[in-house]
Amino acid sequence: MASEQSAAAGAGQPSALVKFVQFVPLGAVAVVLLDSATDFFPDDPLIGIVTPTRLALLLGIVALVVPVRGRPRARLRDFRTRLDPPIGLLVAVSAATTVRGGHATAPLRGLLTVIAGYYLVVAVRRTQPESWRAIGLLALTGVAAAATSAFSQVTNETPTGFCRTGLLTDIACDAGGDGALIRATGTFSNPNLLAAFLVLLLPFALLATVCVDERTARTAIVVLVVIGYGALLTTFSRAGYVAGAAGLLVLGGAYWLAPRIADRAQRRLFAVLGTLALLGAAGVIWAVSRAGNSLGVRGQAWGAALGPAADNPLGVGLGRSGVAISATAPGGRTFVHAHNLWLNWLVEAGPLGLLAVTAVAVVAVSCAARAARAKSVLGTVGLAALTGFFLMSMMDHPANLDRIDALLWYVLAVVMAEAPATWRNRAGTVPAVVPAQIKRPRHGPQRVGATG
Repeated sequence: MASEQSAAAGAGQPSALVKFVQFVPLGAVAVVLLDSATDFFPDDPLIGIVTPTRLALLLGIVALVVPVRGRPRARLRDFRTRLDPPIGLLVAVSAATTVRGGHATAPLRGLLTVIAGYYLVVAVRRTQPESWRAIGLLALTGVAAAATSAFSQVTNETPTGFCRTGLLTDIACDAGGDGALIRATGTFSNPNLLAAFLVLLLPFALLATVCVDERTARTAIVVLVVIGYGALLTTFSRAGYVAGAAGLLVLGGAYWLAPRIADRAQRRLFAVLGTLALLGAAGVIWAVSRAGNSLGVRGQAWGAALGPAADNPLGVGLGRSGVAISATAPGGRTFVHAHNLWLNWLVEAGPLGLLAVTAVAVVAVSCAARAARAKSVLGTVGLAALTGFFLMSMMDHPANLDRIDALLWYVLAVVMAEAPATWRNRAGTVPAVVPAQIKRPRHGPQRVGATG
């Protein structure tokens, strides 16, 4: 009798194989996220075009879809999101400009890699609803790694090659004297890249505070988050300061203000004002770019980018904006990118590429705002992260670095996994719409097709 009861109890427990297969996708997400923070993977491929990152992503996706007895495998519906159409357009345009121009395919492979990571994170969130806890802890780990490295550079006066003085004015480190302030780079090569990384990840690090119930553990997590915001200050990045402050304001406003805006007309008014603000900022950038060197290097880059953008309807090719801008910029200055995310895509992939990237940003922010209004914690932190990053991307293009680009797509995946796959929810095919009002913050998305 006792042996029969033990067998019955063990029958409901997942086998070791099932546990391992369930761990692999989340483990793959963990290693690629930590690689975005620390760059511990080598850049050289293991064989052919298979890099360690691509191998991890491949193993994660295979583990999701392979049939294993005792575990439902991921279906196509688990990967679908509202960003599928603009992502398809982005890939098609990128492939067209690459093939038409006869350019190297490495940038296109990089784009496909980060998009594969996007769908892996979406499927993990859909099939493992409690993975929001892992996301919070991974974000906290990444922030701690980059932030402590940044503080170490400042406190030990480690030269980084970047210094500022006075009102955040760039100076040569060897000529700044006692007034020079070292700009921390952390685990990155540039302080602006570190700032963009922290702006994207710091809101998600706050998720770790709801992963634990013990007060002292929460205190330790808050201390690490404060250290992260302190590290943002050590970058002396003006755009990073503005983006970080905007993220904090959105974090508070989305959690307390948005649920109180129940009137649809008010929500539409806020959406229209936000769109007008974005268009106004774009107009100011265009005007400044025509006014000479009002914004220094950025003004020169924006002005020089307009020529290649107008002359190449399909773009100059992925990763080639710096070459095209440098060829038309006065004074022989060399540029790596256009110092603006959307302008850079316009130069590299033409108007259709710009349309696709703009659609990705607008849809993602809209979905995050809806989730935040419904008191979704992931929606709230996602809205704060995307708002800050896209605001910073008006003055810079940190996603030009593959590690930041990958992190951006992972954040987009976490946000879009919370939303139904289509704008009109059809019973049995997509997740349920986020409830309009709930008493406690909601953390995890609904299992796609759980009713079936």
